Amino acid sequence: MSTGTPYSIKCNLTFGDIYAQVLAWMAVIFVSLAAGLGLMGSSRPIFALVGVGLILVLSLPFLLFAFVTTLLNHIQLDPIKSE
Repeated sequence: MSTGTPYSIKCNLTFGDIYAQVLAWMAVIFVSLAAGLGLMGSSRPIFALVGVGLILVLSLPFLLFAFVTTLLNHIQLDPIKSE
């Protein structure tokens, strides 16, 4: 019975690969905070808190999906040459 080919796992992910995603997430945070501050002056400030929370909660899965798929795209499996 033969064993399978051994592989080495390498991750070549750099900060430049996720830089745009970090900037997009920061933009989402700033927009939601600006919307929250804009709604704070209204007669019902609870809408501001609900709005900010809703924006952050709904955008978080998309951010995590983008990070995870970027990470998985930068993982390399290289076969180890036997001597």
